[in-house]
Order: sequence, then structure tokens, then C-alpha cells
Amino acid sequence: MSITDKLMKETMAQETHEKIMRTAKRMIWVTFRKEGIHKYPAALDDPSLATGDEYDVSFLGYPHRHIFHFKVGITVTHNDRDIEFIQFKRWLEKLYAEKTLELDYKSCEMMSDDLYEQIIAKHPGREVHIDVSEDGENGAHIEYAKY
Repeated sequence: MSITDKLMKETMAQETHEKIMRTAKRMIWVTFRKEGIHKYPAALDDPSLATGDEYDVSFLGYPHRHIFHFKVGITVTHNDRDIEFIQFKRWLEKLYAEKTLELDYKSCEMMSDDLYEQIIAKHPGREVHIDVSEDGENGAHIEYAKY
């Protein structure tokens, strides 16, 4: 390989690297937990849920307590605290503390949708990812596209 070819290859590699860095999707994420009570009414009499065997989950039809675990990611436009994550986390927690949002008697997916509506009203035009789980064990992951 000639010196010219080698220099061209190195220049292309550098340009590719710079483009990757410049166009990378950047997101911050925060986590928090909230206690809540919910139920899944269909579990009481839906034959696919109230099976009477080892797969029976009819107990979910009664109110029961969970610690709901949230992980919320949101796109940012630069590396210097476009959205400061401690402030973002405190704001999210305040939505529940002040009863702007409720989590009782909702599915993880419903909680995620409700939370997304609040986030996008404050931070429009951003991609948002939300995980909501019951006791950190089972849950939902929803990716809301940038619009």
C-alpha cells in the first residue's frame, strides 16, 4: 500500500469516527420507585388466566401491593446537561408525590403512557424510553419515538 493510499485510508477512518461521534444518539436515564396498589380484573374469570392449574393467576384480580420500579430515558442534544438528571428525577417523583399522576389500579403499560404524556409536554420532540416493573421483577418497556 502506497503512502498516499495509507493516508487516504486513515483520513476516511478519522472522518467516519468523527461522524459517528457527531451523530450518536445521546440519552440520559433516571430510576425511581413508588409503592402502589393495583389489580387485573380480567384475571378473575378469563379462562386463559384463571386456569385452575400451575399457570393460574386469578389472584391478580384482587388488589395487591407492589413497589413499582421506573427507569426513564430521554434524548439529549449535547454532553453538558441538556437535561440535568437529578433535577429530571426529582421532577418525575414530584408528579406522583403531588398526585399529578396516580399509579394505583393501572398496568405497567398504562403507567408508562401516563408518564410519557407528562414528559413530552415538558420536553417536546424527544425520544423517550420507559421501563416500569412490578418489584423489579416483571414489567413493560416502551420506546416512544421522537416526533
